Amino acid sequence: MTKALSAISYRLSAVAATCGVVLVIGACGGKSDEARKAAADSLSERQRDSILAKSRIPGASAVGRAMTAADSTSARVQASDTVQ
Repeated sequence: MTKALSAISYRLSAVAATCGVVLVIGACGGKSDEARKAAADSLSERQRDSILAKSRIPGASAVGRAMTAADSTSARVQASDTVQ
């Protein structure tokens, strides 16, 4: 019983230490606000969505279908506006 508790305690402390290291690296290794804004502004929302739709992330294909639906709706609205 004490060996099992010792193993669990060791695993928990290892996980806690790993999380601590990740947090410290994340907090210290960040880009400046200007660099983040420049990187964010380099792609439009549509370009980012298109990249996401082509990825293998679960649910990413739904982004592509939503973009297609939005495009067809926009085309229909634009066509009806030109008729009048």
